[in-house]
Amino acid sequence: MGRFAVSSMLFHEYPCEYIFDYAEEAGLDGIEFWVETPHFWLRGRPEGDLAACIESHPALSPITLHAPSLDLNPTSINPRVAEVSVDYTIEAIELAERVGAGVITIHPGKRTARRVPSAYDYERFEGYIGKVRETTEGKRVKVAIENLEPRVNALLYTPEGAAEVLEREPWLYFTLDMGHALMVSVDETIRFIDLCGDRLVNVHVSATRDGKPHYPISNDGNAQVVLRELADRGYNGYLTLELQDLHFEHELTSEEKITLLMREQAVLRDSMA
Repeated sequence: MGRFAVSSMLFHEYPCEYIFDYAEEAGLDGIEFWVETPHFWLRGRPEGDLAACIESHPALSPITLHAPSLDLNPTSINPRVAEVSVDYTIEAIELAERVGAGVITIHPGKRTARRVPSAYDYERFEGYIGKVRETTEGKRVKVAIENLEPRVNALLYTPEGAAEVLEREPWLYFTLDMGHALMVSVDETIRFIDLCGDRLVNVHVSATRDGKPHYPISNDGNAQVVLRELADRGYNGYLTLELQDLHFEHELTSEEKITLLMREQAVLRDSMA
């Protein structure tokens, strides 16, 4: 059936220990910890604090991590932006290994201009993947690349593009962002499963509404079709609820977010049964 988790960014305004408490209170058995979670990121990424949260919440282990991606782009035309973006990814992989994470998700990057990626952009991407490959060698944590939103300048947003990268890089795994894929169609999302399912280790679970991802899956038929497809194929990896709290009509309290997660988890369990 898999492990049911939540992205820490749903609780972005809370201290890390509270975030772990809330995930556990919601009955989940996993958490995807974004390195850019403000309470962690803005205090200089205190590894000891994260390790203490993990140790005191064994029901959520092994956690997964999401490498830094906000304001970053490992394939940027700006060499300094690209360099710092790659460095943050490498540091996040090393952190994931030290804290015993099962999976770390990384972003592929994009062309800086809103144009179809050029040969130069793919050259930068290959260099980035090469550095990640070197870092991953000998480590236990699984590094998984994520499909981005279907934008003209994204380097990895089609099933065929993801499959091509995975074929070239047998050490690399895949994180399917349902919300991103559903921006195209249910068929597109299932095609990701067709072509990349054998390397799938994490699914960012959300629905799409009005052309935007990261909505709740409750009462969303498209999302549940995808989940049943995963269940039929025996998927047993991480299922990570990735929900945008700004989609709601008012600012959610921690109690409301926990109730939301309990409802979403019930849908997950029913769909994956």
